[in-house]
Amino acid sequence: MGKLAVLSLSVAALAVLIGERLITLRHLSLYYRELTQNYLPNCHHIEGIECGAEDTTILENGPAFLSTCVKHPDLPSYSDDPGKIYTLNLMDSKMKIKALNIKGDFDKDSFNPHGISLYTDDKDGAVYLFVVNHPQGNSQVEIFRFVEDENALQYIKTIKHELLHNVNDIVAVGTESFYATNDHYFTNGILKFVEPFLSLSWCDVVYYSPQTVQVVAGGFLISNGINISPDKRHLYVSDFLKHKIVVLEIQKNTVLSHVKEVDVGSLCDNIEVDRESGDLWLGCHPNGLKCVFHDPNDPPGSEVIRIENILSEKPRVNQVGYMQMTAV
Repeated sequence: MGKLAVLSLSVAALAVLIGERLITLRHLSLYYRELTQNYLPNCHHIEGIECGAEDTTILENGPAFLSTCVKHPDLPSYSDDPGKIYTLNLMDSKMKIKALNIKGDFDKDSFNPHGISLYTDDKDGAVYLFVVNHPQGNSQVEIFRFVEDENALQYIKTIKHELLHNVNDIVAVGTESFYATNDHYFTNGILKFVEPFLSLSWCDVVYYSPQTVQVVAGGFLISNGINISPDKRHLYVSDFLKHKIVVLEIQKNTVLSHVKEVDVGSLCDNIEVDRESGDLWLGCHPNGLKCVFHDPNDPPGSEVIRIENILSEKPRVNQVGYMQMTAV
């Protein structure tokens, strides 16, 4: 009877723990949010990328770059075709996209682009595109040079490292150096689920250069988007399940110091920074549970949030728009 009682108590305790964790995870995913559709006044549907654009970044005085058709193991895929990088002339009223041709010894058939970042070399004006790539479910970073007159990307090199194991987004700070976010600590599929289930804040930010590779910040409960301030002094990282943007200051040794956190009330994915004002534009998932289950009859929607004066004592956080479609 003693062993049976212990077993019964253990099962009951486990059931309570699982129940508590599921309730917590539902709240972290903002399952209860229902928003009123609010279209942006100058919003246009861009045709030709029905499989979805995962990330977008804008070249100064130039086109926007879009990474498309990412295949994510936890989300539905809308195409079996390899991913592509497109450009979009934002000044063109027709809003037509152009696929970039990739030149060089690069495996285009397994291309699975995720986060992207642009870097312009001050020495010669060359523009480099850094792309997080997941061929066969792995994580690596591709570096290309943008050849504007050919509308092409010249493949330069692939970067792999054991610290770059679950890369989500990237911000380039040199021709071969960058900061990147890992959105999970584990690489095993089951253990990846355990992380948010147990609220393990083990995700991190990694700095990479040919001379140094190191973890420079940690403690994130899924670290997604990352970007840099116009003066190159601060990094902004989205702490996905904590619904925050974390502000980090770049030190001389590339290590990051924590400055502050700003609540955004949404599951922030990607971050774009206005070069003139310094404002942050955030692409967010308002309801994570809907995003995971992705019912076509009740789509999760996408939310755009703007943060003004983020480095001030009272940053201003505003929802700019909400649309009943999703951005991965």
